[in-house]
Amino acid sequence: MAPDQILDPIQLRVLGSLIEKEITTPENYPLSLNSLIGACNQRSSRDPVLDLTEDQVRQAIHSLEELALVTPVRDSRVPKYEHRARTVLNLRRDETAVLCLLFLRGPQTPGELRSRADRLFPFDDLAQVQSTLDRLAARTATDEGQQAPTGPLTIQLPRQPGARESRFAHLLGGPPEVQPSVSTPSAPSAASPSALTQLESRLDQLTAQVQSLQQRLDMLERTSTLPVESPNRSL
Repeated sequence: MAPDQILDPIQLRVLGSLIEKEITTPENYPLSLNSLIGACNQRSSRDPVLDLTEDQVRQAIHSLEELALVTPVRDSRVPKYEHRARTVLNLRRDETAVLCLLFLRGPQTPGELRSRADRLFPFDDLAQVQSTLDRLAARTATDEGQQAPTGPLTIQLPRQPGARESRFAHLLGGPPEVQPSVSTPSAPSAASPSALTQLESRLDQLTAQVQSLQQRLDMLERTSTLPVESPNRSL
């Protein structure tokens, strides 16, 4: 993928969803089209929440195939899809996890990335997250030491008023728009960060279970439609 190639929001959602499901639910990966649509339209761990149609996801898949970021798998009756982001972009596991979260949730602080990456990569501390972000930001388009020169993949955004940490964004969708933040009186939080993280993790687990059940139902429906040969009753 050339450094000047830009992905649109739907392509980023498709790519991020494939990366996430490969890591969190490998037993259901690669994904069928229906499973991929469900992953893209999840209500949890997505910002913003989208309601993509089948045609939109199909078109995004075809565009990503042209960039070699997605490839079809044809070893089953139903076409399935897998990503090739690690190969094309020459990513390590920690870099893949960070980019996946940025694709699916937009700009985030190192603290948010660490708390949300639990199922993707076990970061030991904030320093390790920061090191990963810095490594992605330091890439160049002409680095001979890189197998696939890409240019910078992340950028640090200006710190928002009242924020203790700066947010980071990915650059695969082009330069991020920096919106001015309006200061508002702080309101008491309804839940602690740890409680929110636990709820998000539980929602992810329930979503994965629902998708697994849906795939089993699809398989049962396909099996039930197979023609059944009647036994030969002639003597």
